[in-house]
Amino acid sequence: MIAILKKGTTENEIKELTSWFEEQGVRCHLSKGDYQTIIGLIGDTSHIDTELVESLDMIESVRRISEPFKKANRKFHPDNTVIKVGNVTIGDGSFNVMAGPCSIESETQIIEIAKAVKAAGATILRGGAFKPRTSPYAFQGLHEEGIKYLIEAKEETGLPVITEIMDARHLPLFEDVDILQVGARNMQNFELLKALGETDKPVLLKRGLSSTLTELLMSAEYIMASGNPNVILCERGIRTFETATRNTLDVSAVPVLRELSHLPIIVDPSHATGVARYVKPMAMCGTAAGADGLEIEVHTNPKAALSDGAQSLTPAEFEDLMQAVAKIHAAL
Repeated sequence: MIAILKKGTTENEIKELTSWFEEQGVRCHLSKGDYQTIIGLIGDTSHIDTELVESLDMIESVRRISEPFKKANRKFHPDNTVIKVGNVTIGDGSFNVMAGPCSIESETQIIEIAKAVKAAGATILRGGAFKPRTSPYAFQGLHEEGIKYLIEAKEETGLPVITEIMDARHLPLFEDVDILQVGARNMQNFELLKALGETDKPVLLKRGLSSTLTELLMSAEYIMASGNPNVILCERGIRTFETATRNTLDVSAVPVLRELSHLPIIVDPSHATGVARYVKPMAMCGTAAGADGLEIEVHTNPKAALSDGAQSLTPAEFEDLMQAVAKIHAAL
């Protein structure tokens, strides 16, 4: 349930009303927008008399919300969530591209790629230190050493950095990482999500391979319910019957999520397609659909990459992609 307050309601009136709601056994989520102030009621609201609430002088209207996700719900928070990462802002209408190698392979490699993607217009550096792989014999990443190299690239270029976390026990290693990424396989690792909810770092949450949008938003809810409102949603392709691409990029997820939630949305066409030549057109589609940004894999020598070389762009290809999506975003 949400209670929309009339313009001019005082802070004392809001405090008294939230106290009254809490006495009814529900929790309150206060959202102050540019034009409206909303109190979202979380918990069992079936016993609350909506007619009684609507009769109060400070109440403009009351609505019952059927969706199970509350904190991630746009009805609870009409204004877009804006997340600051260093000098980068996500969700304010600007367009941000996270780019870099699937796996960090060496200090030289990540710094070289970082400089190249920054020169092409990327605003955030991505790089995998801990890699979840289908095969236990595949390259699993450099782990702590990889994070060290990623931070060195950050210091060298000034780009904020994002990398995937797979285990809450590794959190101390991520102290200097700007955005924590939760991969598709861990989207419903609820203990990890709750641990990330106790941090104040932005979390990029990737959609699971076979997950619905409601399930994605419920996973975001786990993070937010634990106290961290800084969640970024990522559409990275889902598993379908089609085998021509690694996954199927669900471009329709962008406008649907925009309608359902106030959280920023990133599209990852690299993992969605698994084929480098398809990345640019799908990046253009994601941009046109209204995403807040992209996550793109870039490698100086994709044929020699230790993981996901087939979907990685060269720096020159990445620069070409950036020019294309810039035109689309400008047109929007």
